[in-house]
Amino acid sequence: MRRIALFALLVSFALPFAFSQQAHAQATRTWVSGVGDDANPCSRTAPCKTFPGAISKTAAGGEINCLDSGGFGTLTITKAISIYCEGVVGGVLAAGVNGINVSAAATDHIILRGLDIDGAGSGIKGISINTAASVVIEHSFIRNFNASGGTGISFAPTNANALLLIRDSIISHNGSAVDGAGVVISPNGGSGRVLINNSSINRNFLGINAQGSSLVEVNNSDISGSTGSGVGQGGAATIRIGRSMIVNNFGSATVGTVLSFGDNQINGNGTDTTPGSAGGYK
Repeated sequence: MRRIALFALLVSFALPFAFSQQAHAQATRTWVSGVGDDANPCSRTAPCKTFPGAISKTAAGGEINCLDSGGFGTLTITKAISIYCEGVVGGVLAAGVNGINVSAAATDHIILRGLDIDGAGSGIKGISINTAASVVIEHSFIRNFNASGGTGISFAPTNANALLLIRDSIISHNGSAVDGAGVVISPNGGSGRVLINNSSINRNFLGINAQGSSLVEVNNSDISGSTGSGVGQGGAATIRIGRSMIVNNFGSATVGTVLSFGDNQINGNGTDTTPGSAGGYK
């Protein structure tokens, strides 16, 4: 009898701990909805309201899905995560602040797909990337980051060999009247490799500004309507452009050492520059 009583006592102590562990378990897939609630477990049938609410309940390496359209809040990412919002509006309104900050580990991979990130005229950076192994941005619209130095995408990795892929996206109306850009690539003690493919970078102060230890490839994209230059290069950055349009920018088409595969359209700019040869196709 004493053994039974002792066993029952141990179980009574263990059960609350087990339920507590279960309550704090993180899922590999979570959900957000415009009519969700962050008090929910972020499941398919009980979604959360915001990205911050969902990421706290999502395991590293997991993913957040958008059930329907909504404004899901600004977010700081500190672990490997994927956010998928294709087919709906995954809204991030970032007046006066950054939209998404990426400060993860140097081994973490991030995917952002189907987002509409709006700085509402006073936002600072649409997506600010400081540390990650790789960041993929697809099918997204990043716009209206018009604070001083306003930038659509800022890639400033502190780790070596960080990767950034921008694909099938629109980066528009970013920067102030005197500075800022659509995409700024400026490693901060690290190094970066960037591929921009099938994207539109238009009506920013500068289109693309690449500096420091970075290797940048632009393919099948258009860079147009910039208040300043279309593409700028500085420091140790290498930029190669192919099958793209650099057109109708108010400043020069390119500034610095920009390389071309010889199959681009460059016209209608304040100055139609002729980039050096990137070596052609092999």
